[in-house]
Amino acid sequence: MRRTLVRTLTGVAVAAVLIGTAACAPSDKSGDNDAASGTCTYKIAMMGPITGDNAGLGKPILQAVQLAVEQHKAKNADKCVELVQSDDKGTEDAAPGLAQQLVADQKVLGVVGPAFSGPTSASGDIFQAGNLPIISASATRPDLADRGWTVFHRTLGNDASQGPAVAKFIKDSLKATKVFVIDDKSDYGTGLAEQATAGLGSAVIGSESIQQKQTDFSAVVAKVKTAAPDAIFFAGYYAEGGPLAAQLKSAGVDAQFIGPDGIKDQGFITGAADAAEGSIITCPCIPAEKATGTFAADYKAKFGEEAGTYAAEAFDAANVFLAGVTSGVTDRAKMLEFITAYDQPGVSKHIKFDDKGEIDKSVIVIWTYDVKGGAIVAREPIQ
Repeated sequence: MRRTLVRTLTGVAVAAVLIGTAACAPSDKSGDNDAASGTCTYKIAMMGPITGDNAGLGKPILQAVQLAVEQHKAKNADKCVELVQSDDKGTEDAAPGLAQQLVADQKVLGVVGPAFSGPTSASGDIFQAGNLPIISASATRPDLADRGWTVFHRTLGNDASQGPAVAKFIKDSLKATKVFVIDDKSDYGTGLAEQATAGLGSAVIGSESIQQKQTDFSAVVAKVKTAAPDAIFFAGYYAEGGPLAAQLKSAGVDAQFIGPDGIKDQGFITGAADAAEGSIITCPCIPAEKATGTFAADYKAKFGEEAGTYAAEAFDAANVFLAGVTSGVTDRAKMLEFITAYDQPGVSKHIKFDDKGEIDKSVIVIWTYDVKGGAIVAREPIQ
């Protein structure tokens, strides 16, 4: 997600809704609750696209955090936690203002998010200045861990893991020798495209960029058709990836379409229509059915649907914060110390962070998924 880091809040349009969802009933027997006001002393936030073009990727993250907070309530009624929903719409324009609001609320001890790399880039300095710990379940741009932010963490592998794995998969498993790479100019898309291109080497016969919110891809489609690749790797989000795949097929481009976690949503299938069938998706996220314990069943029981992209990773992120509260953490400095020392199994993987906030490299797995019969189906891990 490569966009300029926003360093000023002047003129920022903050299109956001902060909705406090009480996660437990107040108790006058505990200092952790304000019985008079009916509010909780402690809060964690989810920051990501709750509305907007890519809200489909934010929904599973939000619901997983809601599930984690609800389960925390059932086991720890004396440690009341409130969930704050912070809707950045997946854009960096709203992120700084939202980050300022969260930092200003001293009850907020941690943030699950930001979900996308662009908003993370735009708000990281603010979270750092406020010493507010963040754990993203989905922001994968590699250099986010190199900004000097001690508050930054993520529960999945970054694109320096996914990009090379995708390149190897395309060359070794798909046997593609002519690959066309397309990115969407986002922090996420450009970073992933760079990583994949480096791994593909001479197999790359062409590359182009599109814009987010673009709808007419005829110029790019013409270039792809002329290049006649046997595989196309699209690094971006489903809002553009679906229509792009549809227009490529309509133009008679017969090449394997491969996309990353940014298109791992039913919205891609809706946007691509018949062109979605047979597409391959990669993701450093675990299939819900592969998560340990009762997570998948609990999620389906609560929300009536299978856990989606990044849900297991978000559940793990939320539970790190909730474990901190349970252990007696009462401020951000102590929460940061708790996260730094955290070393426990999660549902997606064992959760332990290095000194840059990256998840332990030994537990990173990149999965592939097929689009079959209008559904996204787990295929196999490729790393």
